Formats: sequence, structure tokens, C-alpha cells
Amino acid sequence: MDRRKFLKGVGVAGVAGLAGCTGGPEEENDSTQNDSSGGGSTAETTTGTEGNASGNGSTESTDSGGSGGSANIGMVYATGGLGDGSFNDQAQVGLQQAAEEFDIQYNESEPEQATEFKTYQQSYAESTNPDYDLVSCIGFAQAEALGEVSGQFPDQDFMIVDAVVEADNVANYTFAEHEGSFLVGQMAGLLTTQEFSAGAGETNGDATVGFVGGVESDLIKKFEAGYRAGVQAANSDVEVLSTYVGGFNDPNGGKSAANSMYSQGADIIYHASGNTGTGVFAAAQEQNRFAIGVDRDQSVTKPNSANVILASMVKRVDTAVYNSIEAVANGNFEGGATTALGLEQEGVGIVYGDAIGGEVPEEVKTQIDESRQAIIDGEVDVPTSP
Repeated sequence: MDRRKFLKGVGVAGVAGLAGCTGGPEEENDSTQNDSSGGGSTAETTTGTEGNASGNGSTESTDSGGSGGSANIGMVYATGGLGDGSFNDQAQVGLQQAAEEFDIQYNESEPEQATEFKTYQQSYAESTNPDYDLVSCIGFAQAEALGEVSGQFPDQDFMIVDAVVEADNVANYTFAEHEGSFLVGQMAGLLTTQEFSAGAGETNGDATVGFVGGVESDLIKKFEAGYRAGVQAANSDVEVLSTYVGGFNDPNGGKSAANSMYSQGADIIYHASGNTGTGVFAAAQEQNRFAIGVDRDQSVTKPNSANVILASMVKRVDTAVYNSIEAVANGNFEGGATTALGLEQEGVGIVYGDAIGGEVPEEVKTQIDESRQAIIDGEVDVPTSP
């Protein structure tokens, strides 16, 4: 693999090796993009303060000693890469916050293809300099590889986000994406039937909204299912268009899909597609329509698109990463366990856009707040498949 596709990050100890919800971290408002390098058995020593935002050079981080013991963490990101302003960047927020609060060192890897997951997971598990206390696997697509690797290395602790791997050395973190998606769907369903304008967008009176997914999978269908349910709860006459681009790092595909939906009358599109969603935002701006972000507050992580982002369905992947590292640092990591994070645990939710979210009518926000509580109270059962 290209040496540049391996990310390097180290803590105060200054030594790195290998190629390799309840009290979670606070949300950060910036996103960083880091370059990566591939597959060597050793990495140079680096220390510093922040990841490289240009995408060139090595990632650097500062770790400060806090409560808990020293630990080495290996991070394998999902395809789509850092700088997506969404899923991977949210995971990195948790890693960086843990680095600030605990005495840890970390390395990061950024696979380009799903076929590379197993290689990176094995590389971290095999490493002895450093010896990794935890290997974090970000994304459901890593589950198959981790099922094999966790069995090959029973003494190595792993964590995975968005999947459950039945192994005594794997901590699993899942989210109720459908619950948070219901809320943004309800917002879309209410606004598309109104005469509404804000920032660079406006509704068109067609009572049509859209959903753009990345890879068609059970997980991403949870986003679509919740969104559809929320739209229908707002107004059963609203039409929901839907398409899957086939990847999480295809802005051009996202833009094409969104433009097609806008041309069919959609005025608000929700995406669950990683960096592919960057193209959805671009299309919204060109068509003077609206979009809804995912995983992080994308009106902040994608500021150039803030004038069309009504809200984002935030998913606290950072909490999962942070909590797993905290457990390792404090010596109470629990393999074989599954932690589910939904609205009640503040693992998912709706955040209104930084630039135009204030324009969303208060009566709409009130209805969404009521739905949130109804879901938590069990009065509303949100489907997990479209």
C-alpha cells in the first residue's frame, strides 16, 4: 500500500511503532484531515498539537497525562477517510479528546478499500513495539475482518462501532440511528409543505423530500427508515425519494443523485453517506434548496455549505471511541459487551444548522422536541427498515 495512506500520531512519550454514553467527550466544532502512509513495520517519532488540515504530511497529536494508566491505541478508520466532516472525523474527536485527558499514545490508519481492513487490524495486533492495548475499528464494514482477526489474536482487545462481533475480546458500540433520523425527517416533512426560505435555500411547494445513502446496507437503511417515518409522521402526503450511491467517498455521485432528486421536486435532502454527502450540499447550493447533514454538525464541519444545511443528525461516535479508551486507560475494558446509544443516552440527536437553523419555526422545533420525548418514553416505535 502507498506509504502515504498510513496516518501517524504519537503522545508525550514520543515513541511510536508499527504500521498500525454517559460521560463522553464534548463536541468539537472543527474538523481535521490527515494524510496516511501505508504498511511499514515502524513509524517515525513525532510530537505536536494537531492533525494536518491540508491532507499532506504526518498526523501529530499531543497527549497529556491524566487519570488512568498509559495505553497505546490503534485506530482503523472507515473508507471515506478523514476530512469527511462526518463519521470518521467524529471518531477522531473522541480519540483526540481521550489523548488530552489520559496518558495515551495512538496511531491512525486510513484504508482506501474494505479489503485493507484485515491488513491494518492484523498489523496493530501483531505489533510489539508498541504493544497496542486497544485496536479501534470504525464502521460496520470492518465486522467481517474483525471476526477473523479477533479470533487470531485472543489476547488483543478490540472495539468496533456500528456492528456486533461475537468475541470475548471485542467491545461493540451500536447506535439508534433510526431514532435521530426520525427527528430530521419530521423537520423535513413539516417544512416541505410550508413556504419557507433561509440562507441560500427555499422550499418549492411540491411536498417532496429525498434521502441519499452511501452503501446500501442494513445499517444505512436504518437512517432511511427513521427518516421516512419522521416525514410520514409530519405529513403522510409527502413523497420521499431515495437512492444509494454505492460508496462513502463519492462527492460527484452524491451531487448527481441530489440534482436528480431536486429536479424531481425535492426541496430537502437528508444524506447518510460520509464524504459523498459533500456533493449533496453542493447540489443544494446550486439548486437553492436545502440539505440535512449527518454524524456531526455539518454546518460547522462544512462551513462553505452552512447556508443550505438546515440541521444534522448527530451520532456520537466520539463518545463510543472515548469511552472505550477511557475503559482501557482505567483498566476496566469489557470485551464481549455491547453498548447501545440512542436518544435516551444522547448517542444520537438533532442539531440545527449554525447559519440557518435559527430560521426553522419554533412550532416545528416544538413538535420535534415532543417526538423526541415520545420516542424515549416508548410512545413512538421507530422502524429500523424502510
